[in-house]
Amino acid sequence: MSLKAGDSFPEGVTFSYIPWAEDASEITSCGIPINYNASKEFANKKVVLFALPGAFTPVCSANHVPEYIQKLPELRAKGVDQVAVLAYNDAYVMSAWGKANGVTGDDILFLSDPEAKFSKSIGWADEEGRTYRYVLVIDNGKIIYAAKEAAKNSLELSRADHVLKQL
Repeated sequence: MSLKAGDSFPEGVTFSYIPWAEDASEITSCGIPINYNASKEFANKKVVLFALPGAFTPVCSANHVPEYIQKLPELRAKGVDQVAVLAYNDAYVMSAWGKANGVTGDDILFLSDPEAKFSKSIGWADEEGRTYRYVLVIDNGKIIYAAKEAAKNSLELSRADHVLKQL
């Protein structure tokens, strides 16, 4: 079941996440993963959730994440409450990737989709079990924009500039 504009964000979606903390801000320090109830957290917010094949990979690290970091003020100006990046990597890798990108606090959440469970449930994971590159814009629990890239290394529909045009 792929998601499309007009659909409700599914119930029972939980990701793994390590909240950023000042005392664990170094890339070599680890926090403790918690369950992040996306269904509950996204219910009363405007959220941009973008997914990608993996942390520390070429297109993801060189273009996808940096553009969202750069465009965060513009996204906020368009009413976006939360931006989150999702990949199949575990919460420790996602936390380290956020730190490597200089993201602090909860500016952008670096979420883990363990075993790509959510991405598989919407048909947006590959045969290797990695998340596809896609984006969902959720407004108070409703999908208002959903797009999956045509190829793993393609970056058009899910890039921050394109999402800004959809808001």
